[in-house]
Amino acid sequence: MDTFEAIESRRSVKSFDINHKMSTDEITKILESAVLSPTSYNIQNWRFVIVTNQKIKDRLSELSYGQRQVSEASLVIILCADLNSWDKYPERYWQNIPEESRIALVDSLRNSYRGKSQQQRDEAMRSCGMAAQTIMLAARSMGYDTCPMKGFDYDGVGKLIHLPDDHVISMMVVVGKKAKEPGPRGGQLPLSDVVFENSF
Repeated sequence: MDTFEAIESRRSVKSFDINHKMSTDEITKILESAVLSPTSYNIQNWRFVIVTNQKIKDRLSELSYGQRQVSEASLVIILCADLNSWDKYPERYWQNIPEESRIALVDSLRNSYRGKSQQQRDEAMRSCGMAAQTIMLAARSMGYDTCPMKGFDYDGVGKLIHLPDDHVISMMVVVGKKAKEPGPRGGQLPLSDVVFENSF
């Protein structure tokens, strides 16, 4: 499936085949695609908690206000971010470039994020958003369907997965084989309503 077909056929599916199991290789392929998603300064601040255990998926479903797709899907990916990744041995983010450039980037990175909690959080959300889209398109290209989710008890999920204090949950994406076709698209706004050239 080419990229445009994956984009056009991606839908937020709410009903999955609970008996379908994804292979370890399939899950790995999706995650290997996810870590190619861009991040500012290449800080790779996303962290992915993958859930295949049925009991944990059922508990996540409860924490998602009973939304069935969480327990029915083959895979739940909880997209989190390390808010302090900018200050945790950042030299590793540029291990393949000359030392002088690497030192300059580390200084610039720390100056950009030190003491700026809102910027750290904003960057986490941007990074996870881009990774989520990569996950959904990779899954679709492999014949799977997905549903991005924000409707859940963030504190409850954090406790369930033992979220570290300096991490934040952005969203979840469930992945699996759809059990029934989604309804028609609600309706896309025309480009004339959302695209402006050079300025508003």
